[in-house]
Amino acid sequence: MAAAGLAPRRVGFVGAGSMAGAIAQGLIRAGKVEAQHILASAPTDRNLCHFQALGCRTTHSNQEVLQSCLLVIFATKPHVLPAVLAEVAPVVTAEHILVSVAAGVSLSTLEELLPPHTRVLRVLPNLPCMVQEGAIVMTRGRHVGSSEAKLLQHLLEACGRCEEVPEAYVDIHTGLGGSGVAFVCTFSEALAEGAVKMGMPSGLAHRIAAQTLLGTAKMLLHEGRHPAQLRSDVCTPGGTTIYGLHALEQGGLRAATMSAVEAATCRAKELSRK
Repeated sequence: MAAAGLAPRRVGFVGAGSMAGAIAQGLIRAGKVEAQHILASAPTDRNLCHFQALGCRTTHSNQEVLQSCLLVIFATKPHVLPAVLAEVAPVVTAEHILVSVAAGVSLSTLEELLPPHTRVLRVLPNLPCMVQEGAIVMTRGRHVGSSEAKLLQHLLEACGRCEEVPEAYVDIHTGLGGSGVAFVCTFSEALAEGAVKMGMPSGLAHRIAAQTLLGTAKMLLHEGRHPAQLRSDVCTPGGTTIYGLHALEQGGLRAATMSAVEAATCRAKELSRK
């Protein structure tokens, strides 16, 4: 396997849905892996056509993926994963690095389903990976060293921001980075509708709202500042912003948002137990 900081020669995907396709596209666009060095498997051609369009190789054999690639990303539905792991277990070697993006399947479960000492990691991406702006967390199993973790992190940064975290944070990330996409969309929609109410055309209002979110996020990430500091910069005494913020506080925006993340996280924990 390649050393940390260098891309492996071949990457395999077992499961070829939208998230697998987004990761593959990110790797190719960033020049981290060549398209012809990606091999994807799925039961039918329905999803494989997206990989073929990228110039990747495809197969219907999951075992073939592991026989051809040492780094393999499992992107199947969670309920299908145990059967898939049982199928490929006979061809898993000590050289493999196996990565699961299946929500709710713990590292301990993955390790139980695979041969002893298999190197396994869990990754939880979110939808903006599809435009290479994802928020991704990864957590490593007992037999994974820092070099393998750094290699995977290096690859996944092609799809956005990737942070290594303890496994306990994965369900929280589901509530924050996963479900958070929908929460942010709800806020963006409301922001635009406020402008529509005041007389701005809908298309223009939605474009400005989305760009405002994008620009604000970039400032927070690039400058490393706390949101309260940036908010304070916009908020002049007696100005428009403090009047608007007062209205948001009256509407309970802050508490409602915290409760939304809490509810989504609790549901993620509940689904993981099942």
